[in-house]
Amino acid sequence: MQKLLRSAALRSLVIAQAFIGSTWAAASGLDQLHSFLNDTKTAKGTFKQSVASKTRPAPQNSTGTFAFLRPGKFRWTYDKPFEQLIVGDGTRVWVYDRDLNQVVVRKLDVALGATPAALLAGDNALEKNFTLLAGATADGLQFVDATPKSAESQFTRVRIGFRDNLPRRMELTDAFGQITTLDFTSIERNPALAPSLFRFDVPQGADVVGDAGVK
Repeated sequence: MQKLLRSAALRSLVIAQAFIGSTWAAASGLDQLHSFLNDTKTAKGTFKQSVASKTRPAPQNSTGTFAFLRPGKFRWTYDKPFEQLIVGDGTRVWVYDRDLNQVVVRKLDVALGATPAALLAGDNALEKNFTLLAGATADGLQFVDATPKSAESQFTRVRIGFRDNLPRRMELTDAFGQITTLDFTSIERNPALAPSLFRFDVPQGADVVGDAGVK
């Protein structure tokens, strides 16, 4: 009787492991990316960024917050060590450097695919600008490997790690071999966000570079 019970328990365990394995395999990075794009209209959270380069002895680290409202609206704030604000208002992207008191303005369709914020906030920025493949599993994350379709892309490679259908890490490699790694934390899916977050008013006295006619 004990042998029969152990045999039945073993079969149940094997079946359960097979089910879990098939479910885990189905939740690839690509599956989680599509779930994220389909089910996440708004999000906010915090991030830590590290920029490593062969020519720099130590990585440059920074922290900040982000929020986005699809399609094309986002707010990306660097708090430390230097203050910088990037706002996508649905039409244009505004980059404000507080120390320089300078604002750079670009049309949104030009900026999409060129910044981490735009990649996350665009409905199809990734699929439009990159060839996507399911990547490896590392650090408990399911990765998507993205290769740019255009030779003029700012990045030669992008990797996005997902867990629970949310992006937890983004790695961007540029043409100079510089690698930017972003780790996202405290992510809230579909929070209510004030429209004012995605509106940018040029600070008094700031220099504006780009489309100076933008209101």
